[in-house]
This record gives sequence, C-alpha cells and structure tokens, in this order.
Amino acid sequence: MIFNVEVKISLKKGMLNPESSTIERALDLLGYKVKNTDTIDIITFQIDEKNEEKVLEEVDDMCQRLLCNPVIHDYEITINS
Repeated sequence: MIFNVEVKISLKKGMLNPESSTIERALDLLGYKVKNTDTIDIITFQIDEKNEEKVLEEVDDMCQRLLCNPVIHDYEITINS
C-alpha cells in the first residue's frame, strides 16, 4: 500500500535560528513589523509499506538517522493513505 508522508522539522525552543532572524530584519526594513518569526522544513514523499505502523516506524528511523538532528530539531510526522 502506498502512503503519503509529510515530515515537518523545526528547531527546538531556545535554539538560535539565523534564517528566521534574517527574514525578520529584512521584513522590518521593508516596513513590516513582524515578531517571533520562525521557519520549518517540510519533506514529503511516498512509501510503499504493509501498514501505517510500519511506515511510522521507518519514517521515525529516517528522521533519527538522516533527516534531522534530534539534538537540535523537533519533528512531526503525518501519514495519509
């Protein structure tokens, strides 16, 4: 069965996010007064597996081993069949 997977990766609270700081400063220069800017990465893919539990297990392993750094990142996995 084919499952659609979405992984949202964000920095943990308290981690410095230079990308969002740059965006916030640039928007301020353009006259937009925004605060608490944040960025996330979204990775989407399809995976062929027997059931959703197996997909979750495999995607969690992918996140731990390659897609993110568990020391500085949080991640959220969404699976749709």
